[in-house]
Amino acid sequence: MKKLVNVTEVENEGLIALMGENVLLVCMNYFYAGKLVGVNDEFVQLENAQLVYETGPWDKTTWQDAQKLPNGIWYIKTAAIESFGKSNR
Repeated sequence: MKKLVNVTEVENEGLIALMGENVLLVCMNYFYAGKLVGVNDEFVQLENAQLVYETGPWDKTTWQDAQKLPNGIWYIKTAAIESFGKSNR
């Protein structure tokens, strides 16, 4: 049996570490892109948010089909986020 004996808590990891960066949030139903400007236990806040309908090739610097969401600020429930990361787009 293998056991984890030492646990180290790392501050400012995960979504918090990406604050101020352009991110892609892969959620249950949609992909969202924008600048991550807020994080709490229930929501994240994106500035210049876009709904990404088609990514296109991953090595490109623009989305194949992304539509800007109204008002520039958009909130996404953290419970809906399946994966996330820094975006070059």
